[in-house]
Amino acid sequence: MALEVKVRVSKGGTIYIPRKIARAIGIREGSIIKLRVEENRVIIEPIPDPFELALNAPKYMKTSFREFEEESERMQRELFGEET
Repeated sequence: MALEVKVRVSKGGTIYIPRKIARAIGIREGSIIKLRVEENRVIIEPIPDPFELALNAPKYMKTSFREFEEESERMQRELFGEET
């Protein structure tokens, strides 16, 4: 079943996204969203936060902070030369 609500556009053209709609598409205060117009509709699309994805997405392998730091330093040497 589709979730649907009516909202009023404010004087400045702002709309308020009701909590149940925001939760349904996974947005909260501070989220970045993309708005686009298709025909006569406004489409709201959440843009995933890369940090949120890194913390909450399924993990496919384990790595320690030390391994992460070593790999980061290796990549920096590769990209920017021997100085890191």
